[in-house]
Amino acid sequence: MAWILLVLAGILEVVWAIGLKQSAGFTKLWPSLWTLVALSLSFWLLSIALRTLPLGTAYAVWVGIGAVGSVLFGIWLFAEPANAMRLISVALIVAGIVGLKLSTPSAP
Repeated sequence: MAWILLVLAGILEVVWAIGLKQSAGFTKLWPSLWTLVALSLSFWLLSIALRTLPLGTAYAVWVGIGAVGSVLFGIWLFAEPANAMRLISVALIVAGIVGLKLSTPSAP
């Protein structure tokens, strides 16, 4: 269950990162509001996952999901560059996330 909550927290991190871009520095009301809601929920879910998962693993996975998702959505939504080096770097982050998951003992 902790891993599911952690993945949801990571997805919400992507949501608030996109919202942060859309809010134009918190000058637009609705994007600012959903950014703050997603941010709050993301931190809350992370804090629950941290009850059973190791801090280093959980935080790295949370940040990794957010980073990978933000890069991919940046490419898709904002026409950011999708060159080979960026995509290889994203693949390395994914490999790190998978490695952390595989090397972390199951939570009780």
